Amino acid sequence: MRTRPLMLAVLSVLLVVCAVGLSLTDRPMTVSADTLKAAAPLQWYRGNLHTHSLWSDGDDYLEMIAQWYRDHNYDFLCFTDHNVLANRERWIDVEKTKGGLKALEKLKAKFPDWTEERTKEGRLEVRLRRFDEVVEKLAIPGKFLLIQGEEVSDKFEKLPIHLNAHNVRDVIPPRGGDSVYEVIQNNVDSLTAQRERTRQPMIIHLNHPNFGWGVAAEDLMRVRGENFFEVYNGHPGVHNDGDEMHASTERIWDIVNSMRLTQFDLPLLYGLATDDGHNYHNIPSRASEPGRGWVTVLAAELTPASLIENMEAGRFYSSSGVTLDEITSTPGSLSVVVRPDPDATYRIDFIGTAKGFDPNSEPYRDKDGKKLGVTRKYSSEIGAVLKSVEGTNATYEFTGKELYVRARITSSRKHPNPSVPGEFERAWTQPVRP
Repeated sequence: MRTRPLMLAVLSVLLVVCAVGLSLTDRPMTVSADTLKAAAPLQWYRGNLHTHSLWSDGDDYLEMIAQWYRDHNYDFLCFTDHNVLANRERWIDVEKTKGGLKALEKLKAKFPDWTEERTKEGRLEVRLRRFDEVVEKLAIPGKFLLIQGEEVSDKFEKLPIHLNAHNVRDVIPPRGGDSVYEVIQNNVDSLTAQRERTRQPMIIHLNHPNFGWGVAAEDLMRVRGENFFEVYNGHPGVHNDGDEMHASTERIWDIVNSMRLTQFDLPLLYGLATDDGHNYHNIPSRASEPGRGWVTVLAAELTPASLIENMEAGRFYSSSGVTLDEITSTPGSLSVVVRPDPDATYRIDFIGTAKGFDPNSEPYRDKDGKKLGVTRKYSSEIGAVLKSVEGTNATYEFTGKELYVRARITSSRKHPNPSVPGEFERAWTQPVRP
């Protein structure tokens, strides 16, 4: 008899727990919207991830390049010279460099008492400043960040295959391989191993796939651990727009994502815009110069770790001139808000591929009927324009049929220093899955 009150109490508790459990499981699951918008503590940070200096084939000094980006309102910059890190003592023959005496004179005028010079065998030499020295002189915590990187410059046979490694600690020697795909995968694996070994956040991205027509969509779509590539590169010789026999970088992007999601069980590939700057003395010109393309990342702080974390989450957009104020993705829609400019109008194109698309393809052939080792011809169902809106804001409502959707925003204003003549300013959001 004395146990009955205890049993009743336990039974009451069980009934309450069950009722709560049922109410929770019966409640429809909701997914909150992911809104990319500057609101404390989040802030948009603008930066360039592809830069060359006199440490490889650029024509200016690290400190002068950093000063240019700082003066032009960039928040971060990654140095990515070919197969080298600026982390050792190095002297160069001034007159034999791409910048020559002109670059040295500008350096001395900008930074008096900074250069170290010597004469060796009758030749004027100057010491290149290391990355850590340039950071100490020019970086501003919370306002201007410099990141150590490398352009891992590899090849397969005669095809150039370049990848940019960001926030690396040690140089990544090119690994090579028995195919274009294998070269990419081997170098990606090297960065992954360094990241795991050092516990330091770092990412890698494929550069300019159409440079030398080196990388086809079929090579890139299978690579594991490679989640970024350059949809826009400011070098005038990288063929962003493709031609009648070669897919554009945007076309490659859509083909890769369509196949990654349906055939390879891989995550979405994100698109970057970069400068690939080499020339800094006669801006503007038709050379490879700074200021043409960048990424804008939404993050809580300006550190490599925060930037990388948010880029890996797709919380950024890429641009060659258009500024976005807000990008919102919900389970039912994708919305874009453009920061208006009174001298420009805008077209917002929502682009994507539907489930059940035709995955078949055929090769391009030369005049003799020989197959070309370039991105194959695919159905127009891949990367179709789903909706176009003229204006500064637009929303695409998902139908449930889409594999992914992204937005491209095109301004009526032409780029002030284009990589190719007639280029308009644009922006690209990252693809999202409904």
